[in-house]
Amino acid sequence: MKMWAGRFSKEENKEVNDFNASIHIDSRMYKEDITGSMAHAFMLGKCGIIGENDADLIIKTLEEILNDLENDKLEINYEAEDIHMFVEEELTKRIGDTGKKLHTARSRNDQVALDFRMYCKNSIVEIKGLVKSLIETILEISKVNIDLIMPGYTHLQRAQPILLSHQLLAYANMLMRDLDRLNDCYKRTDYMPLGAAALAGTTHNIDRFMVADKLGFNNVTLNSIDSVSDRDFAVELASAISLIMMHLSRFSEEIILWCSWEFKFMELDDSFATGSSIMPQKKNPDIAELVRGKTGRAYGNLMALLTMLKGIPLAYNKDMQEDKELLFDSIDTVKVCLSIFTPMLKTSTFLKDNMYNAAKKGFINATDLADYLAKKGMPFRDAYKLTGSIVLDSIKNNVTLDEIKLEKYKEYSNLISEDVYEAIDLKNCAAKRLSFGGTGKDMVLKQIKLIEEELGK
Repeated sequence: MKMWAGRFSKEENKEVNDFNASIHIDSRMYKEDITGSMAHAFMLGKCGIIGENDADLIIKTLEEILNDLENDKLEINYEAEDIHMFVEEELTKRIGDTGKKLHTARSRNDQVALDFRMYCKNSIVEIKGLVKSLIETILEISKVNIDLIMPGYTHLQRAQPILLSHQLLAYANMLMRDLDRLNDCYKRTDYMPLGAAALAGTTHNIDRFMVADKLGFNNVTLNSIDSVSDRDFAVELASAISLIMMHLSRFSEEIILWCSWEFKFMELDDSFATGSSIMPQKKNPDIAELVRGKTGRAYGNLMALLTMLKGIPLAYNKDMQEDKELLFDSIDTVKVCLSIFTPMLKTSTFLKDNMYNAAKKGFINATDLADYLAKKGMPFRDAYKLTGSIVLDSIKNNVTLDEIKLEKYKEYSNLISEDVYEAIDLKNCAAKRLSFGGTGKDMVLKQIKLIEEELGK
């Protein structure tokens, strides 16, 4: 019989029970549920709401249940309605009526809000560690390949010469902002809701701050209705995860392109690639493709959470049971993607000659030629137009800018002299971009140092 069955004259329909149950989803929060109950029991005893001996027995037995679950001596009963009911039923089975005192001054509404916040806090810490590991891998690769020149792109067209390290550090900066978002999300999740009871608080003289301190929360929620009826912390985490996945997806797309024969800028280690069942020559970047594909799951979960919450009145409604499966899936997805993406990147080989040869084509030093003319005194718009004409002629004659003879250059403008070749040399083009945040080597090294300092390295 259900613990809430006193009001009902009939047993719950089997299909209704299965539809209503959440234990297959929320059972992963068993540790948070038991730990939260131990803190609640401790407070009940200290505040004289139940006897301290009863509180001690409850805590001791809950600890035994937790140990039994973690050591596979106890299996979760999936016939239970949810993890909260399973734990309470197991507690009562072991110590009888004393176990029934645990639920004094709380509801499942504030209990599940507590468990969910605790689970989210722990997940944020884990995700942060994985994001940080990826950033550190990017920094390591950037330092090793600090002088490697490649073409930078806009519209997927070769645009200007850059350092590979500068391109990779763009993703490091995105991920650093992801860390900031996770930190902010943690801050707003770090409020303890237990004590709100069903929605209006409790008549018992509880000490919510004692429970918060016991569980490592920074503060308690201010409004009991808000405590049990909102999941904005879950939406915020789902949003932060979606942004991480978006950054991983863009990075994956880059890797997929770079591994193609059309680019051939990098090669994945054999242990992080797959083959074809029919084409023996194939080496497929399936890991990157799966990361790109799984990003849609994170987006879908975020939209489902927002949609689930948008129309429900205060306070708690059963719709909110849908929150955990959605967020758990996003958490699992981002964790597995980060865990596999980092070693895939770390073991990859960047093909220096292919990158440099690609940089020599596409007239990506044209802006530098225009800047050269502008520094010689020609108005930039005139320099821009003249450089465009030179590029057009070069395309017709199948030559690059550095292959044009000086005599030919002088036909375009008397401002051009021998030093033009130094100005349009690819290595110089990259090295000279020393504006703060630019692709010049000194600026890239400074960027690496600043990120390392922010990471506390």
